[in-house]
Amino acid sequence: MNKRLKYFLHIVFWAYMFLSPLTYARGTGINMTQYVMNCMSPLMMMVVFYINYFWLAPYHYAAGKHRYFLLINTVLVICLGIGLHYWTDFTNNLFQPVSPTYKGLDNIEVFFFILRDIINLAIFATAATCIALSQRWYWAEQARNKAEAARTDAELSNLRNQINPHFLLNTLNNIYALTAFDTGKAQEAIRELSNMLRHILYDYQQPAVPLADEVEFIQNYVKLMKLRLPDSVKVTFDVRASKSDITIAPMIFISLVENAFKHGVSPTEPSFVRIAIDADEDNIICDIRNSNHPKAASDHSGHGIGLQQIQRRLELAYFEHYTWTKEIVTNGKVYHSRIHITDWKESNSKLKSEDNN
Repeated sequence: MNKRLKYFLHIVFWAYMFLSPLTYARGTGINMTQYVMNCMSPLMMMVVFYINYFWLAPYHYAAGKHRYFLLINTVLVICLGIGLHYWTDFTNNLFQPVSPTYKGLDNIEVFFFILRDIINLAIFATAATCIALSQRWYWAEQARNKAEAARTDAELSNLRNQINPHFLLNTLNNIYALTAFDTGKAQEAIRELSNMLRHILYDYQQPAVPLADEVEFIQNYVKLMKLRLPDSVKVTFDVRASKSDITIAPMIFISLVENAFKHGVSPTEPSFVRIAIDADEDNIICDIRNSNHPKAASDHSGHGIGLQQIQRRLELAYFEHYTWTKEIVTNGKVYHSRIHITDWKESNSKLKSEDNN
């Protein structure tokens, strides 16, 4: 809560507590001295309230010293309740010596008047404690949320930085392979790589980028991969986006595409890689199917780092707003991977706000 608003609410409440008795005193001939002396009741309530608000609640109750909190409050409200009763009795006898209300009260009536004042003071002590603890909980929760957001943002940035060398390593290995048999294609691959590096250097640092830019990045990568593929490998890339303002976390799908080419292409058997991206106002779907050619047991390249990173990035960027299904279908001949992101606007706005913080 804004501090000025909090102070204003405190002032308004206590102004009401101190001034409300005047509304009941109209026409009774009460003078200012009598009014000031009758303000002892709201004054004691204020004392109990702020002793709990500033001291007892935060430094005793919140610290787990519940016994001290209850003991101090019990002594406080009983002493002030008794004192308030006798002060009220003194004030009424001073200004209304023949008042039937406070003249000739028996012990039972005195006890109930004192009990009433004690209960009123206890209510204010309880209210102050609840308000102080709720504010303390609110600020603690805000601090935890900020710390969690900072930790998440730092981890997400770290994952982004890890993807760059992983992606470049795989791409450079492909270019190196091209130089061995086709220099012209190797030069074209380097040109495609420069286009992708431009995306990494300028767009990749943003929490979310236009889907069109991300699609262009993937298309450049696919072009690069196709340079070294034989004609027996069929590659398709379909994009259906209903709006041009769709945004997404950068390079969120590239590891899936890399994985499709790594495990979906065989030098001896017919192979295929099919990539489809569909997007509308609420959903983004990346659906990839490729022929399944598992690596030999002796091949330890890759180690699955890219897929581990994509899983963690999805958790951080689209927590509870995505599903990722991975399965081998068609009698083990096809590998299918599908990421479905829902409510992408809400998730991307959170990413931007965390990045700004």
